[in-house]
Amino acid sequence: MPSLREIRRKIKSVKSTQQITRAMKMVAAARMRRAQTAILSSRPFAVKMEDAVRNLAMLEIASDLQAGREVAIHPFFDGRLEGRPCLLLVTGDKGLCGAFNANAIRAAIDWLRRQDGRPCVVAAVGRKGRDVLHRLRDASAETLTEMVGIFPKVSYVHAELLGNKLIEAYVNPEGGICSLDVIFNEFKSVVSQRIVTRRLLPIPMPEFDSKDGGDAVAAKANTEGFKFEPARERLLEGLLPRYFKAQLYRILLESQAAELAARMNAMDSASKNAGELIDSLTLGLNRTRQAIITREIAELVGGAEALAS
Repeated sequence: MPSLREIRRKIKSVKSTQQITRAMKMVAAARMRRAQTAILSSRPFAVKMEDAVRNLAMLEIASDLQAGREVAIHPFFDGRLEGRPCLLLVTGDKGLCGAFNANAIRAAIDWLRRQDGRPCVVAAVGRKGRDVLHRLRDASAETLTEMVGIFPKVSYVHAELLGNKLIEAYVNPEGGICSLDVIFNEFKSVVSQRIVTRRLLPIPMPEFDSKDGGDAVAAKANTEGFKFEPARERLLEGLLPRYFKAQLYRILLESQAAELAARMNAMDSASKNAGELIDSLTLGLNRTRQAIITREIAELVGGAEALAS
């Protein structure tokens, strides 16, 4: 049976841990509200940017069809077969956030297994994912870039730096990348986050039917009454990298908010478990103390009866 001193020491230790978990929960909750506001602000911009890119691409396709030319598409839409697939893994820099990092890393391992030894390229955002990819790296997987220490203060600059690296590797023939998949945690709500695997490059080609002709294809683009300055070709060429970086920025914000929500929930559960453990230890302390008191009383009574006899 543990002594009273040992039980009191355990209770004190658990109370100290509970104070830490409560403080971490409050910090994560405050940061998550700011991250959630940033997501709500970035989502409409990303959606409108995607609509603009698709409409401009449709107009360019319609222009080629009307002129009787072969449809020429931007490299970002080019579904090439030659080259290596690339994986962008987005995790957190720290732990104590439940299964947030483990789920993303498990999805990344499954992605690597599906390559069946095919040469591929990996990029990591977050220290946890970076460390795991380093341990798993072999001759068939090359590390393109890594970015750590950016959470929970993600800015568009981080997305721009990451986007420049990925675009250069995709557009440059020496980069040898034929596709780009990203694995991250999407923020659904405070209590719900889900793993998402999304194809970022090549961008899905707008659907069109060459039999309809250029006018019918142009009618599908919601740009009636718009005038473009500069020309549509130059506008699309300048807009596509910005669109790609805007998607990366949104992904980083989603992952950041999901991590903070997961940490808040994990720390809340840890605080509740600590409270239950404190109650259990306190009950054990009272029982042990009562047993000691009962034993001492029994010893006193037994001694008194011995003297009386």
